[in-house]
Parts: sequence; C-alpha cells; structure tokens
Amino acid sequence: MLPAAKLKGLTVSDNHLTLLAMHPTIAQQSPRGVVPSTYVRLLYEYLEHQGVAAAALLGVAAPQTTDRDAMRYPVSAWRALLERAAEYLQDPLLGLHLGQTITPAHFGVMGYVLLACPSLGAGLARALQYQRLLYDVNPMRSTLEGNDLLLEWGADQGRPGPLVDECAITALLQLTRNMTGRPIVASEIRFLNPAPDDIQPYRDWFGCPVLFDQPQTSIRFARALLALPLRQPDQVLLSILERQADDLLAQLPSSDDFEQAVRRSIARLVREGQPELEQVARELHVSARTLHRRLAAGGINFRELRESIRQRQAEYYLADPRLQLAEIAQLLGYSEQSAFTRAFRRWSGQTPYAYRQHVLRPTPESEASCDKA
Repeated sequence: MLPAAKLKGLTVSDNHLTLLAMHPTIAQQSPRGVVPSTYVRLLYEYLEHQGVAAAALLGVAAPQTTDRDAMRYPVSAWRALLERAAEYLQDPLLGLHLGQTITPAHFGVMGYVLLACPSLGAGLARALQYQRLLYDVNPMRSTLEGNDLLLEWGADQGRPGPLVDECAITALLQLTRNMTGRPIVASEIRFLNPAPDDIQPYRDWFGCPVLFDQPQTSIRFARALLALPLRQPDQVLLSILERQADDLLAQLPSSDDFEQAVRRSIARLVREGQPELEQVARELHVSARTLHRRLAAGGINFRELRESIRQRQAEYYLADPRLQLAEIAQLLGYSEQSAFTRAFRRWSGQTPYAYRQHVLRPTPESEASCDKA
C-alpha cells in the first residue's frame, strides 16, 4: 500500500479509469441531500480494518458525531469519499462490501429506535416516519402489493451513484438481518444505475434477482416478513428514544418535498386523533389555505391522503400479532375499535381480523425468504 504521506495527495489516475471501466457510472452530477455522520464513519472503520490510514487516504478526518453541525453529512461528499476509497482499494464492489458491516449504532439514535421496535413492520413504520434522520437523500416510498412489500427510491434529488446506492441497499438488508437474527432474503432488487460488467457478486450476496438500468431503485420483500419479531424490543426505551428522534427531526431545516413533510406530520399526529388540515398547517408553519393550495397543485386531496396514511399504518400494525385490535385502533387515533373496523372495511373490503389472518398465514415464498441466505 502507499505510505500515509502519499495517500492525501492521491489523484485520479489510470487506476481510477480501470475502476470506472469495471463499474460504469452515471454522468457526474451533484445530488442533494445528507446522510448521518455516524453512517459516514462506517467507511473509516472499514478502511482501518483493511490496514489503511483512512483520514490520510480520504484527506479529511472522520466527522465528529458529537458536533450537531456535523451530524448531517452532504451526500455529494459521501460519494466522493466512497469513490476515492474504491479507487485506492481497486474494489468496484465497495458499496456491497461496506454495507455488509453496518450495525444499528451506525445510525445513532435512530438505529436504537429501530432496534427497540417489537417487529420488523413496526421498525419499517418508524423508518418511514423518521427517514430524514436515517437517510435524507431521495425519499423512500413503500407500497403493499398483494403478498409483497415494495420499497422504492427515485431520483427526485439527483442520482448519488452506484457506490452510494449499493451501500445503502446492502446496509438496509443487513440491518433487517441484524435486528431479526434471521437470514432475510429479498424477492427482487432493482437499481437505476447502469449494470456493472459482472452482476454475479450481487446475485450471490443478495440471493435474489438483481436488475440494473431500472426506472427506480427498489427492494421487494414478502410482506409476511413484517410480522417477524426483533431481537431487543423495549417499549419503554422506544418511547424515550422516539422523543429524542422527534426533537432531532424538529431541528432539521425544512424539506423541499412539501408532500413528504405533510405525510410525516400526519403520520406523527395520527396517534393523537384524526389530524385536521388546520392542525397540520400549524405544524408546518403555513396557513391552512396555503397547505390546501400546495397539495391541490399536486393533485392531492388532504382527506384522501390522511386516509391512505392511516390505512398503511394499520396494515403494518396488523402484521404484528402481539398488538390487539383495540390497541391498533388507539394507535391510529380511533376512540373505539368499531370505528377502526368500519374504516378498515371501507379501505380494504375486509375486516381487520380477516386481513390479519391472511397476512400472518405462512406462504412458501415467505418461508423461503427466511430460509435462503
């Protein structure tokens, strides 16, 4: 390896061109967004374990996670660090290798929030609610499709590039394995980035079809996996950590994605009852008229949006067999279980009990997702 004194001045070379040939990249653009500095430290730890002086190679010291201003690291800078490390290590699969070393601690408070949740479905619900604390780049969207759960990321704020995306998807899957203690395997993974010369290493580790050059980056799971219990559930600790996460979320600068901000506000307020438009507007520091106008400009009806969020949360809660129907009704802001039952029947055409029986019924696909690896 190069002496530490020479690492700091490392520049683009023939080796870098070789790396790019091995792993094609998209046109270099500056993606918007940030990642937690605790997540960035993952790369420093990985390089040190490889015997590399990380700070010397990367030309900058690891971010100090106790410094509030350094807690949100620009994703464009994160991409530059990954590219420099991949160049030096001659490893076009660095994102894949790095993501496999993730632990909940690499996401700070939010990592422990997820770990304290009772089930994988509850953890995912928190990940959606607090995603700006986990990975504030392109927003994650979730869809329940039949027996599948689909998580998708577009390119609303630019395209961070293969190394960033591959590290994030690998880390997400590794976190589900860490938290459940089960060798979870996705049904399918898609990347919007160009395909590398050799996709077999991706198929080997993910254990499922992996597609490239797709309209969006996505990961598909069997929805029955949402019911898997986590290894360290702690409701009391979860409540304490959520308050910390709420405080951190409130300190973030306003998001450019107004619809996502509205969604997060509704999801948070649902626990207190049925959020009204005026209540959400106050939380977002806009007038009710402005909120209505901005949603209408995107073809969104506030009441329909609120109901869709409630339905999505209900489906996640119903996938956790330890939650009673009365408890779920309360979590969704209903004063009576009967009101929740009527609403759920209106959304889905079936009762919450019938839906739960269907979701929790083991299928060959869901059993295979846990037994592969």
